[in-house]
Amino acid sequence: MSEERIQKILARAGVASRRKAEELIEQGLVTVNGRVAGLGDKADPERDAIKVDGKRVQPASQEHRYLLLNKPKEVMSTVSDPEGRKTVMDFVPPGMRKALVPVGRLDYNTEGLLLLTDDGEFAQRIAHPRYGSTKTYELKVKGTPTESQLDRLRNGVLIEGKRTAPARITARNPFKPTAARRRGEPESDNSWWIVEITEGRTRQIREMFFQIGHPVQKLRRVAIGPLRDPELPVGALRELSEQEVRKLLRSARGPEEEKPASRKAAPARKAAPPKRAAAKKVTPVRKAARKPKARR
Repeated sequence: MSEERIQKILARAGVASRRKAEELIEQGLVTVNGRVAGLGDKADPERDAIKVDGKRVQPASQEHRYLLLNKPKEVMSTVSDPEGRKTVMDFVPPGMRKALVPVGRLDYNTEGLLLLTDDGEFAQRIAHPRYGSTKTYELKVKGTPTESQLDRLRNGVLIEGKRTAPARITARNPFKPTAARRRGEPESDNSWWIVEITEGRTRQIREMFFQIGHPVQKLRRVAIGPLRDPELPVGALRELSEQEVRKLLRSARGPEEEKPASRKAAPARKAAPPKRAAAKKVTPVRKAARKPKARR
């Protein structure tokens, strides 16, 4: 097997996302054949002994697992929690947990669709904003924002000194809800909205609407790229089909992977009028001369 960058090997093996793997390398926690690795170093996972914090990293198997969870509220989107709170791993059967990591995150009080996988490359592609994978949320906010307030959010607002990427925001009504209204959600002066974003900063949507004076009352993620499943109950887990995995990967393409724009076609030349076929020379048919009648 050819050599690859160490962070890529760690991500594929499900140790961590590529970004987190780079942090582990920078912290000096990764060694290759007993030598502390540096960013940019390469290794062969089949030949070299790669360790993270003293534990040997096993080469990634060819078969990966892709799971979809409808995360409930008050659940951490982490593998473990130092405070002992429930995590998404509590919804995964023990025999399926090996090397699984959540793809991105959902806030503690946010429910909805969350992917889990042992495929680090897949997780990086779906979670990182540079690949443009859209996440769709359905939310209820206090009161009804004005169109000018919504335009502020669509164009981006500052959160911790960094402007948010453009967002698509539409009213849920009169459109059909993307998920059934939960028990205990009567119609009120609050308003429901659908928000589509390509980044997932901590508490981003809640902070966006808080800045315009309409705090979020309820929030749930209803789609990841083209993936939706309104029939999946809260707390339920299922495996993705191969077709769903392919669709997710197609929907998450980096800028360098975009197909180059086709060249502008040159204006078509005006077609020359078709030449008339030369008229065939018709030889006139002569009438046969009548034979003179024989004299009697």
